Amino acid sequence: MGAPSTGFGQRFRSQKNRVIVSQKHLGRVALWMTGALLSFSVMAVSIRGLAQALNIFEILAIRNGCGVLALLALVVARPELRASLRPRRMLLHGLRNSVHFASQYAWALSLTLLPLATVFALEFTMPIWVALLAMPFLGERMTLSRLGSILLGFVGVLIIVRPGMESFRPALLLVLAAAFGYAVSLITTKQLTATVGTFAILFWMNAMQLPMGLAGSDPLFLLKLEPVHLPFAVGVGIAGLSSHFCLTNAFRSGDATVVVPFDFLRIPLIALVGWLFYGEALDLFVFAGAAVIISGVVWNLRAEWRGA
Repeated sequence: MGAPSTGFGQRFRSQKNRVIVSQKHLGRVALWMTGALLSFSVMAVSIRGLAQALNIFEILAIRNGCGVLALLALVVARPELRASLRPRRMLLHGLRNSVHFASQYAWALSLTLLPLATVFALEFTMPIWVALLAMPFLGERMTLSRLGSILLGFVGVLIIVRPGMESFRPALLLVLAAAFGYAVSLITTKQLTATVGTFAILFWMNAMQLPMGLAGSDPLFLLKLEPVHLPFAVGVGIAGLSSHFCLTNAFRSGDATVVVPFDFLRIPLIALVGWLFYGEALDLFVFAGAAVIISGVVWNLRAEWRGA
């Protein structure tokens, strides 16, 4: 009887310590996720503002240009980072960044065509695509919770998209394509992290995507900007970096089961932004579909956490 009791006590103390650590860092997670949520909202509003004067290629060129300048400034300030930028696995970098750029283009374009809440809700299908792609490319197994998450995600998408109904808009497929592309990008990022550092991944992402954006841009596109557009240009540049920075630090401060539910607040927050600034109606079908998708993601997260 002694051994089982000791094992139970160790598991109980381990769970208790995990709860204490989670509670200790909850405030920090909330702070970083507040920054991430604001960044995502600023990015969406800024893209819409710039779309009045620039095309999507030009908007993305501004985002990646600001990213390159900021990362180069870090290299100058911290010379030890230069060694991490040595070319390594460049073909995989190229694949990742090409797919990611195409996904960004589809996502940014959808923001100009659809209600903001609809775009953000459908974007949460990305974990579904990741689960499907992880089996053949990363050798991960399909569990009951992962399968349930995929099925619930599919039902949620049908609720939002409503195929065959008068409310269906082809632009909805842009968001789903963007979510799939982001999932491919995450899978390739996972493969890169085995041998390449985070700073190098971010640097090559911006360095490779900048010429992609410039390729579809007017050489003098910056001259199109009027004073009214400058806050939006600054918003795209800052939010493009701050969103990733805040989200990364949130995951560093707490478990995914704590961070991801905070991220779901993006949907009601962006719905409020769309209602206040653009007069977009609060679509109950979007919230219902998002709730179904989110329930599947939360189910899988809880199952993964318990099995860890």
